[in-house]
Amino acid sequence: MQTVLREEPPPLAGWKRLAHRLPALFGLLLLCAASFVIWRELKHLSVHDILASLRAIPASALWEGAAATFLSYFILSFYDTLACRCVGVHVPWRRTAFAAFCSYVLSHNLGCSAISGAAVRYRLYKSWGVPGPKIASIIAFCSLTYLLGMLGLVGLILLWQPQTIPLVNHLPPWVPRLAGGACFAALGAYLVLATRRREIRWGRFSIELPDWKIGLLQILVSMADVSATALIAWCVLAPFPPHCSLTFGGFLAIYLMSYTAGLVASVPGGLGVFDSSMLLALSPWFGASHIMGAVLVFRLFYYIIPLVLAGLMFAGHEISIRVAPLLARRGYIFRPDIARRDSEADFSVGVAAGLEALFGVGLLLYALLVRLPRYPSWWHEALIQVDAFLLAVNGVVMIGLAPGLLQRVSLAWRLSMAVLLTTTLLLLLEGAAWWTYLPLLVLLLVLAPFRGCYYREAQWRVAPLSPSILAPLSLWLMALAAMGWIAHQHHVGLLWWQGLLHDAPAVNGRWFLAISGLFCLLALWCALRRSRVQPLPWLMSNAASYACLSDDLASQHFPARTALAPSGIIQDETHQAAIAFVPTDIFVLGLGTPVGSERYRVAAIWQLRDYAEQLGRKLAILQADESYREVYADLGLNVGRPIEGGWVFCSVDGYERLMQILAQLSVVPYQDD
Repeated sequence: MQTVLREEPPPLAGWKRLAHRLPALFGLLLLCAASFVIWRELKHLSVHDILASLRAIPASALWEGAAATFLSYFILSFYDTLACRCVGVHVPWRRTAFAAFCSYVLSHNLGCSAISGAAVRYRLYKSWGVPGPKIASIIAFCSLTYLLGMLGLVGLILLWQPQTIPLVNHLPPWVPRLAGGACFAALGAYLVLATRRREIRWGRFSIELPDWKIGLLQILVSMADVSATALIAWCVLAPFPPHCSLTFGGFLAIYLMSYTAGLVASVPGGLGVFDSSMLLALSPWFGASHIMGAVLVFRLFYYIIPLVLAGLMFAGHEISIRVAPLLARRGYIFRPDIARRDSEADFSVGVAAGLEALFGVGLLLYALLVRLPRYPSWWHEALIQVDAFLLAVNGVVMIGLAPGLLQRVSLAWRLSMAVLLTTTLLLLLEGAAWWTYLPLLVLLLVLAPFRGCYYREAQWRVAPLSPSILAPLSLWLMALAAMGWIAHQHHVGLLWWQGLLHDAPAVNGRWFLAISGLFCLLALWCALRRSRVQPLPWLMSNAASYACLSDDLASQHFPARTALAPSGIIQDETHQAAIAFVPTDIFVLGLGTPVGSERYRVAAIWQLRDYAEQLGRKLAILQADESYREVYADLGLNVGRPIEGGWVFCSVDGYERLMQILAQLSVVPYQDD
């Protein structure tokens, strides 16, 4: 029996907890308000009304929207090109375009663009040999570029067409003009500072400005990018009703307002918030079904199709790195392989989670809306309808698995692969068209090669009978039973879920259908969320298990002449690799390189990082050599210094304090002559 070492972080003060959660609460409030607006606007519409609006969009408008999408992402590629030119690194345009495309596609679909987009850029530029500080400058430059462009467009609209902006159109004319002038004054001040000073200091922070030519290009490129993105939605709004007074300038103002609301909410793709803002702002000119049809096509062009393409491109990039050693053994020249990185996982799991949720929604709609053929025998018909029902269940399960994938839970990865297999078999049994298999193939390509990125243990594995898991599961089963009873009472037919969707007497059944789906999602979320990292104390039995994993029993990869004794060990999810550690008041010190299976050692390092974050402490590593230096740098441990008998890896801001702690522990740092 193994004893678990428990160490909890000090609780935060009440106001700090509230401040920490305030952005998420504000985003949730926006999402709830948006959901109410969408329900109010669409409660009198049916799915057939929206489908009719989609069919009414002219083919020419779709081609124009596709061309505007290409133009938008082409302009977007120059964000990174200008950034590389500004920081003084030479990266070919094809690579900067690839980095910009992948990072912005992920941030558009997952929200939290400052986090998700930065991780992708770090992964790609690091693999191309760009130093870490330069990458940080590129990320900051791109974020600043977007803000400058938004400021320019807002100022232009306030000066040009302020009457098209809700709330602003009720103000005196001089107010928006003054605000627009202030926007352009701020841009002018930025360019003046760029000509006179290359660096601005504020306390201990400093921002290095580009020269005024690059600064001007920043503003123009960002304004063109946002305008081209709005042009996508403008194109697919066709056909316009007769005597429509809406101009592109007015629509641009509405788009900026809606997109900013979705950005502030930090929900994936601004889902719900962007849509409700567009519904409210465009309602004087278009019907609700017309607006929703245009928004759906806009999301398809700007979000879903680029996400699929970016996932395939990034998967190809990673697979090419992994097969390089195989090609080398056959005599081909290849670039040396690099260790799997945490930022690589950020992108691959982000794309996989986004695609799984999108394809889950698509599979659910396919099962609910597609007409099934009639069969001569009752058992054939019953079999095919059970097949369609299981497809709908698989769609809900895929949506529920997406958060688990996003948290890198290994059980979510295994269940996702199982759902892909069963969905393929169900589609084969139904005789579905060939194109229905394409999304499954795409999802397989962004899931299968990245098994090692899913390293965390699910909550269900730790506490399978906890009330937080059993309660939603029981409520889900009860809702299913109630739904079946209502379907039987109203005799809605063999294809009973379609009857619940369309028949007026079955309104209570529709409620239970929705509730059962929500409880299914809640049960999956509770069961598949990441569990807390539970370290094992350095007892004799655990130390013996650690020694059995080590391939060097004499030193166990600890720094020589170090008197530190481990306090515990952290294992990966499979228990095939482990790393020893000792906690201090500020740091969690990893002792030695991880031991065990080479395949799972990086996952053990990631688990140690998770444990340090769980305690609210910083991570540092002490070991005998420079192994896994790239992995540590990817986790923010950018300082690697030799000490007596080994090496220390830590973050830049924690280096001085770590040296003081090591001196107290009789670990003498290396002194330069």
